[in-house]
Amino acid sequence: MTKSETVPTDAGDARITWVAAKKPWTVLAVSHGAGGGVEARDLQALAAALPSEGVTVALVEQPWRVAGKKVAPAPKTLDTGWRGLWPALAAPGLPVIAGGRSAGARVACRTAAELGASAVLALSFPLHPPGRPEKSRGDELLAAGVPTLVVQGGNDPFGRPAEFPSGPYTLAEVPYGDHGFAVPKRAPLTQEEALDVIVREVSGWVASLR
Repeated sequence: MTKSETVPTDAGDARITWVAAKKPWTVLAVSHGAGGGVEARDLQALAAALPSEGVTVALVEQPWRVAGKKVAPAPKTLDTGWRGLWPALAAPGLPVIAGGRSAGARVACRTAAELGASAVLALSFPLHPPGRPEKSRGDELLAAGVPTLVVQGGNDPFGRPAEFPSGPYTLAEVPYGDHGFAVPKRAPLTQEEALDVIVREVSGWVASLR
């Protein structure tokens, strides 16, 4: 069952699209990045697969996106929107896994301990701007303070798996994937197989939290 809910926050109205499990034991809340919305292929793949495993998926649209703006605001404003959404995400009374892709992953890491998230799912964590490895955001990831899974494309210009610092988190690689987990046509795995890797890694990790 899918339903949408508008949630007022101090950063403006946000939107949650709930994809409910029949007998949920946890909520996975995932937000989009700075360059797209919840139609991202990885978010849609998780929303299609996880409810059958007892995971209600909440697709979160930040206020700037709901308002139709094309450019994401500063990280502080993104955090404000996420904090404002949190009571609605926690309302079902289940543990909430905070997650997102790219900028959304950074928000989840920065606020997880403060909001009481049970874990963090970081899809395409933007470890650094492309070509600027010295501008590392690794401290945000390492400070999450809860069980964390990073799912990263093998060819992500924002940080390849080998560039990540060691720390208290799990790292899963999507071979040949770019920042949006797109794989080249010449790659030895198809786009569908790449998405299957994401779903399999996330599903196994979420089950381990139970």
